[in-house]
Formats: sequence, structure tokens, C-alpha cells
Amino acid sequence: MLSVVVFLPLAVGLVLLALPRLPDPAIRWIWVAVSAVDLALVVALWIAYQPAAGIGYETDVEWIPSVSSGYHIGVDGLSLPLLAMTSGLFLACAIFSLRETKRVRAYVVLFLLLHTVSLGLFVSLDLILFFVFFDVSIVAMYFVIAGWGHGERARRSALMFFLYTFLGSLVLLLGFIGLYLAAEPNTFDIVELTAQAPLDGGGPLAGLVLLALVVGLAIKTPTVPFHTWLPPAHSDAPAAGSAILAGVLLKMGTFGFVRIVMPIMPETWRQYALVIVIVGVVSVVYGALVALAQTDLKRMVAYTSVNHMGYVILGVGAAGLLAGSSEQARTLAVTGAVTQMVSHGLITGALFLLTGVLYARCGTYDMAAYGGLARPAPRFALLFAAAAFASLGLPGFSGFIAEFQILTGSLSGAPVATAIAVLGIVLTAALFLLALQRVFLGDPQAPAALGDVTVVETSAIAPLVVATVVIGVFPRFLLDVIEPAARTVVELVTR
Repeated sequence: MLSVVVFLPLAVGLVLLALPRLPDPAIRWIWVAVSAVDLALVVALWIAYQPAAGIGYETDVEWIPSVSSGYHIGVDGLSLPLLAMTSGLFLACAIFSLRETKRVRAYVVLFLLLHTVSLGLFVSLDLILFFVFFDVSIVAMYFVIAGWGHGERARRSALMFFLYTFLGSLVLLLGFIGLYLAAEPNTFDIVELTAQAPLDGGGPLAGLVLLALVVGLAIKTPTVPFHTWLPPAHSDAPAAGSAILAGVLLKMGTFGFVRIVMPIMPETWRQYALVIVIVGVVSVVYGALVALAQTDLKRMVAYTSVNHMGYVILGVGAAGLLAGSSEQARTLAVTGAVTQMVSHGLITGALFLLTGVLYARCGTYDMAAYGGLARPAPRFALLFAAAAFASLGLPGFSGFIAEFQILTGSLSGAPVATAIAVLGIVLTAALFLLALQRVFLGDPQAPAALGDVTVVETSAIAPLVVATVVIGVFPRFLLDVIEPAARTVVELVTR
């Protein structure tokens, strides 16, 4: 069942390549249909999953026996929410892209490939399998940005994205090889490595392996100072590409911390947890400050991703600080970090699709080119305002649930860092309120015929915003799945 969920999009993509005479409208609607089916299958997995059982829907088949690497997949409370968020976001992008007319077949096939590799990474329980999905996502997104981005500049941004993140993946692979060589017997299986904790004795080798893993995942996340590829990639990517890049691909980095680094290297993680906390806080404040200075709406949203991923890094770092914190606080921090991954995917996906609406109408992201849009486009203004308030952590939205847990869980172990991180919330509120004022209030600057969001655009974006409200008001259905897995991670880190 789980393999069907993962590979269904890719299988349909290969069928589309084999049917060259299929018209573009049919291809677009097939993409919508397969995304909807995949989301329905994930919902079915969620309903039948028992959080107390640990890893569910497990498949373990020999793949490369010479290096003890297998096709080992499964889901738990860390991965299942990300599967649901990923499937929902890809469905939203499929609906949003019903207006796409440029090389539709290649565009759809690339997104179906991205859909499969994203789901595959979140269910991977083998390091080589994880790495394959991690690397293929870079290649697919490179072609999306270069082929459907905004002009010649997009190709340069795509190349920068590819080189930077591909270098990160190679560093990550070195870390994986280090874990493999340290294990006895040698294995790439994540479950076996977690049980062994082969580098638990510390020492220089453990420090080097942790450095390789952290740098490789930090580039993908991205955190300061490895974030420089992100703004140009987002600014020049198509709207759906930006939504997937921020909403899904960035989570591959943060997910790697909770799935791989923390459980497999608990002692070394505890040793350097304070450094991780500091990196997280710097990312929170720096991302918000730079976003506040932007005049380009899409670039502003891109920098908020650095800010929001900083909260995740703060939470997972705080889980390794044993002094001054309780197990309950550390569990709360990890739960908040995973909730933040889901929340950020929904919110930022909606925001990038909304900026795509503006670009499609007027061909610019410059906030000075707009103004007074609330009158001619009230539905657009409502959706953007709701997504903005969700992003700044207003109660009633998922962002509040996530950030409240992270800050509460981190406070006892890292009170100074947590207090500084609160400043990020204030700055985020300021930058979004300023953007709302520039774009939607005042005298109109954009053409009078700008028009409001269409039915198709609303159908793609509104469910994402509604989902943030549902999580913000009724979070228990999500937290009941995440908390047992977060508690297990904390127990592994403190063993």
C-alpha cells in the first residue's frame, strides 16, 4: 500500500511520456486526478495508522546486499503528517497549474517525479534510499526552475541552486558513509543504525560525521549561512515550483535531523546541541530582518522561510540540551518542530501561489507596483491576509500551535536563545503588516483590470489556508500522531 502511494505519481508520469498524442488539457486533468487519488490514499493510511505501534506499513526488501542497503520504507508520527502535507500541496499545485500552457507534458511529468521522490524520502528507512530521493529532487527542481522560471535569470538561479544543493548532498553522503563504516556490522539501515548508535562514544570521527550530516542537511533546509541559494531560486521559479521548493523540499533537511542525526548520534548531538540552538536563533532573527527590508514580495516570502525553518532548528537543538529541561519540555520542542514543518508547508505554499497570481496579472513582484488591491480583488486580499496572519503566528492558525510548542519546550533549556527567538515573531508581524499595507491599502497603482482570483486559483489556494485554520483550532488530530514519535526521538537522544 505504501509503495503504491509513493510510486503512483511516477508511474502515471511514465504513462504520460508513452502517450505523445495526449492533448495538454487531458494531461493537466490527469495530474489533478492522480494527485487527488494519492492524497486520498494517504488519508486512508492516516485513518488506519496506530501511533502507539511505532513504524507502520513497513516494507523491507534486499536492494544492494553487498553494502547492506535495502528498500526499507515505513511511516510513523514524524513522517505521516509530512506525507499528508506533501500530497495536499502537490494537489494544490496541480489545480493551480491548470492554466499552464508551456511544454505541459514535460512540466507535469517533472512535478509527478518530484511528488514521488518527496514521498519516498519521507518514508525512507535506509540511508542510500534516502540519498537517492534527496538527490533526484535536486535534479527535478533544477529543470523546473530553468525551464519554466522567469527568463534568462531563472537559468542562472537554477544553476546556483543545483550546484549549491548538490554539493550539500555530496557532503551528506560522506556523513552516511561514515555511519556505515562505524556500524558493526556495516549497514545503511536507519533502524539498525539507531539501535546501534555506532558513534556513541564520541571522539573526532563522531564530530566529523556530525559536521557532514549537519552541513548537508542545513544547506537543504536552509539555515544561515547556507541560505544564499534560496532567494534567487524562489524569485525566479514558477509559482508552483516555489510552493513545492519551500513547502516540501526544504523539509527534507529538517526531517533528516529528526529521522537520522538525532536518533543515530545522540551523544554527539547533545554535545553540540547549543551550537545548533544558536544557528537556529540566528536564522530566526536574520531571516525576519532581511525579509523586512525587501521590496520584492516573492523575495520577502522566501526569506521568511529562513526565519520559520530557524524555529525548527531551535526546537531540535533544544531537545539535546539536558541541563535545565525536562523530558516533557524536550518532547514538546520536537513536537513543535514537526508541527512547524507541516504548518510552514501549508502557509508558504499558499503565499507563493498567491504571489504567482499577482505575477500572472502584472508581471512583477515589486510591492511598489501595487496598492489598494483590497477593493478590486477582495477575495485575493482575504486569502493573502489569512495566509500572512498564519505565517506571523496569530492564534487560531497552525503557526501559533507550532511556534508556541517550540518556544515553550525550548525555554527551560535555552532561556536566552528562546527570548531572542521571540523577537523573530515581532519582526515577522511587522514585515507582513507592512506588505499588506503596501499591496492592499492606499491608492491603487496596478491596472484597474487586475481582477480577483479565479475559481481555479481559489480552489488551489483556499484549502491550504483552511487547513492552517483547522490545525490552529483543532490541533489534537495532528498532535496525537506526532507526540508519540517525538517522545521516542527524545528517549533516543537522552539514552
